Amino acid sequence: MKLAIICRAFVFHGGLENATAGLIGALVRQKHEVHLFSTRGQQEIPGVRLHRLPVIGAPSLARIVSFALAAKAAVSRERFDVVQSHERTLVQDVYRAGEGCHRAYLEVKAKHLGALLRPALWANPSHRALLSLERKIFSPEGTRRIVAISRLGKAEIQRLYGFPDSRVSVIYNGVDQERFHPADREPYRAEVREALGVPQNAWVVLFVGSGFERKGLGPLIEGFALMKDRASRLVVVGKGNEAPYRAWATRLGVAERVSWLGPRADIERYYAAADAVALPALYEPFGNVHLEALASGLPVLASSRAGGSEVVSHGKNGWILDDPEDVRAIREGLLALRDGGQSWRDVARAAAIPFTFEAQARFFADLYRSLGPR
Repeated sequence: MKLAIICRAFVFHGGLENATAGLIGALVRQKHEVHLFSTRGQQEIPGVRLHRLPVIGAPSLARIVSFALAAKAAVSRERFDVVQSHERTLVQDVYRAGEGCHRAYLEVKAKHLGALLRPALWANPSHRALLSLERKIFSPEGTRRIVAISRLGKAEIQRLYGFPDSRVSVIYNGVDQERFHPADREPYRAEVREALGVPQNAWVVLFVGSGFERKGLGPLIEGFALMKDRASRLVVVGKGNEAPYRAWATRLGVAERVSWLGPRADIERYYAAADAVALPALYEPFGNVHLEALASGLPVLASSRAGGSEVVSHGKNGWILDDPEDVRAIREGLLALRDGGQSWRDVARAAAIPFTFEAQARFFADLYRSLGPR
């Protein structure tokens, strides 16, 4: 099939970008003709025809609108069997809702703002532009098929926009099972811990995520501080404003037990150095961290508000929080992960095995064939 895929450049080491890159690579290996429509920062990908879109970088409103317009103009110049967008644009047969619903995200964010600030949130021009595009995408005439990346995401789309059930599919992300593997512990664990100044026998929980507030870093630090195990360590990897969280860790008396690493391209090394992963997200359509952790043989403290919790088995290879802002529940979950020990890690890897990029690409190919001619 001749496919047009519209998405942002793979210039950051986040789960969204890695998931898209993995899917595109698998589609190429399965002999599809893939045309990638992205921004100027996108690097060439073997086997993919790259179309760079002229997008205004700033302000954000101009970036959103110019990307949508440029993508529509570019894909109209050729004929494709399927046009698939991973961004909020003006033209697509298939929309992959990798970021969930912007409307749902704003609802969550509004709950954590004071009453005086909420009107400004909804009036923000960039948010209004995204909501306008989203309303078009999630209308029956705007998109032939929606792909949610979790059951949670599908339910959210249907609740907020009433999109027909028969036209919303769930296709989970894949994970690189060679890059993320329990065998990495042997070459990396001792070396990484030494570099971080973490004792080799300490219990280490890893947080991976950019957008610290949405990913629940604040409640995690507070729950971590409630643990009586003073030898435990928390390692934070991701992009965000660290200052308020560092200050919070200091006030809670755990600053010396928290390591801050920023975004890392070699994240597999830090999974290898950890004993568990925690992501008590307030809003997360999926969260590839869940699959990366399981593939690495690590149990996961997950949130019921994250689609990735659907691949975690409570009490077997992880712990699922009903309320990710309940710091005592976070403490309980961390203790459960710590005390579960090797028995939890043994089943973590097995849970990730079905989630390959090849399987993800086959599910998409089946969906494309079901659409029929454009």
